[in-house]
Amino acid sequence: MQVRANNHSFEVERFGPEDRETILLVMGLGGQMTLWPMELVDDLVSRGYHVVRFDNRDVGLSAKFDHLGNPKMLRLILADALGFNPKVPYLLDDMAKDAVGVLDALGIAKAHIVGVSMGGMIAQLIAANHGEHVLSLTSIMSTTGHKSLPKPSKQARAALLTPPPKDPSDMDAVFARMTKTFAVIGSPDYPASEEERRELMMEQLERSYHPTGLVRQIAAIVASGDRRAALKKVTAPTVVLHGEADPLVPVEGGKDTALHIRGAELITVPGMGHDMPKQLVPQIADAITQAAKRAGSEPSAQAAE
Repeated sequence: MQVRANNHSFEVERFGPEDRETILLVMGLGGQMTLWPMELVDDLVSRGYHVVRFDNRDVGLSAKFDHLGNPKMLRLILADALGFNPKVPYLLDDMAKDAVGVLDALGIAKAHIVGVSMGGMIAQLIAANHGEHVLSLTSIMSTTGHKSLPKPSKQARAALLTPPPKDPSDMDAVFARMTKTFAVIGSPDYPASEEERRELMMEQLERSYHPTGLVRQIAAIVASGDRRAALKKVTAPTVVLHGEADPLVPVEGGKDTALHIRGAELITVPGMGHDMPKQLVPQIADAITQAAKRAGSEPSAQAAE
């Protein structure tokens, strides 16, 4: 379904009875909402929650921002290296307002906010700047953005910054690039089979392919800078989950996030990279519901049946 939020249109899906407490899932860089494993969504619904996921701006079936132009990747790399904030089409703060607008459009006053990677950054800003909408926060494989933290591995950085094929209709080349990226950043102890990876990538490509949006989202991350000061404003119960083998956002990013949110609980997972393997779905669901329970959430036995 499409909703109007923050003056733009967003594709949204809802799961489970709508009279339960809501868990809002915020996806990461260039990712469509369908990258949230249905096994995780089903698990959370079975535990007694109403789950909402949506496509961020510039991805999937939500509004595209091509009219704002496309930042040059080289300038973004230089800005990141030199530590200054370039002028960009929009910021992570704007994406946080999008998410709050989705909740408003659905008539949901408060929710448990869960974000992964860039979505974790957005979730952090929702909790910091829109706390009246937040019951709890779960930040997964994300970071504060502080310049002192370790950078992605060379392989992960190269995979992320490799330009997309010049011909967007060359689906074989597009698929090959996506597959390589996921292979590089995936969990070494929980590797997906080639068939599983192919099925996931094809599902994404058939639904939507919009590479220029990815560049604008990278620009938003670079220009939004360090969130340490903002995180000190977070009052919602928080759990930070991070893989110990994450090559794209090293585990130090998760540790720094937990350090700067008062009372945050840090959970690190050996062998987990920068993805959500099906084998780890129960542990991810545990982290989300642990944050919810710290907020006083206790779904009724009837709701969880």
